[in-house]
Amino acid sequence: PTLTPTDNFFDHGGHSLLATRLISRIRSTLGVHLDVFTLFEAPTAKLLAEHLRNDDDGRAPIEARDHTHGAPLSFAQRRLWFLHRFEGEATYNVPLALRLSGRLDVRALTAALNDVVGRHESLRTVFPERDGQPWQEIRPAAEVHVPIAVETATAETLPDALARAAQTRFDLERDLPLRATLFRLGPNEHVLLLLMHHIAADGWSMAPLARDLSGAYAARLTGEAPQWEPLPVQYADYTVWQHETLGDGADPASRLARETDHWRTTLAGLPDALALPTDRPRPAVASYRGETYRFTMDAALHERVVTTARARGATAFMVLLAGLAGLFSRLGAGTDVPVGSPIAGRTDDKLDDLVGFFVNTLVMRMDLSGDPTFGELVERARSTALTAYAHQDVPFEHLVEAVSPARSLAHHPLFQVMLALQNTLEGRLDMPGITASYQPAHTGTSRFDLFFSLWESYDDGRPAGLAGVLEYSTDLFDPATVRTLIERWSQFLTTATQEPDRPIGRIDVTTPEELRRVLAEWSSGA
Repeated sequence: PTLTPTDNFFDHGGHSLLATRLISRIRSTLGVHLDVFTLFEAPTAKLLAEHLRNDDDGRAPIEARDHTHGAPLSFAQRRLWFLHRFEGEATYNVPLALRLSGRLDVRALTAALNDVVGRHESLRTVFPERDGQPWQEIRPAAEVHVPIAVETATAETLPDALARAAQTRFDLERDLPLRATLFRLGPNEHVLLLLMHHIAADGWSMAPLARDLSGAYAARLTGEAPQWEPLPVQYADYTVWQHETLGDGADPASRLARETDHWRTTLAGLPDALALPTDRPRPAVASYRGETYRFTMDAALHERVVTTARARGATAFMVLLAGLAGLFSRLGAGTDVPVGSPIAGRTDDKLDDLVGFFVNTLVMRMDLSGDPTFGELVERARSTALTAYAHQDVPFEHLVEAVSPARSLAHHPLFQVMLALQNTLEGRLDMPGITASYQPAHTGTSRFDLFFSLWESYDDGRPAGLAGVLEYSTDLFDPATVRTLIERWSQFLTTATQEPDRPIGRIDVTTPEELRRVLAEWSSGA
């Protein structure tokens, strides 16, 4: 539809990620700085125009530089590098499995994959130590070749074969952070597994990766190299810019120190670990073994979530966050419920087309004191999220050091539950003669006690349902408990969005099966 200057950004599909991209585009195009708070308070073009002003937020633009001698790691990369050395497992592997139906040219696919590796420096970077510190060593494209291992599989053996390949460990000091395996199911049926280490790619990266691989494959089928516009910057340019922009945390005048002070105050007194309804006591050392459970929330509930969000000037994520925090409070977690949330971290539009690890993690500390109504809890979630977005530059790893929680090998620091409403650009393969679709692949690990990931779908602009995956720690949870937890969350959200003025303490989380068991099986009718 044609939009007008008085149309509301959030009523037409706007969310926090698009808000960040819009603010970045305004900065690069108009040279004007806005914050996320302003967009939420002035969500139309007409209102937003009144806030445009030429103030400098202190950020220099990201520019291309010479990295012949390497570059430092980003803050996020440093934490993953340390965890990799400490744990030595496949906890941070990122598998992308694609089913390819049609006549596939493996030679063209191999050449195209290496074209992509040549285009994105992050995929040909290793991380050796220099003077006791990790360093990005970018290998020249001409010296790098990523082969595609070809294996034969059947429909029955494929899941195990994918899981085994997805659990392959990387040696970050020597190995490129990308491996490729092609499982041949038949003459015209294949599954391609691109296994990346998280240190080199995030969820957003899947879109430019798929787009560039599609273009390169089409070119290689004709015997030509792909003709791309050069990328304006590379990942190493971002890491240098990040260090320069944030400054030294020991300098009170630096952006990093100022932003850290906010988080140190916000997270003071945070519980060491969230009390969750686990099946077993938490082990002294987490194994990071995990499984996944797929679920859906129907169109009716999705529509009520969206309607509730619009009524409160919030987003669907904020309503889901309020519902999850409310549920855990009702299950015994208390009134101080921290929930982690990933944020894309691409605050400059020059970074949009890069494969790399930009995502940051925010801590949403939900206050449930005073038995608020669900509507009030959504407003608290809105305020908490907006404040977190406004201070998103502090890398999570630095935040952990600054807040100094009680360190434990048993659980993730600062929070143990993660919630993500996935609205990054979807990576789609468009290869001549090939129909591509996603193939589930799991590493058999879980970084958190519980990680809720959801995707929205729309039909002609109307909410059509939510699809979700819950990744859970098998140290703590059985499959039956996980299924019941999702059932409780859906039930809580259904009641809460139908009656937003009801206090959360009066929202029933007993499942129909539990109610039947108590009233019918355990009772003689009294």
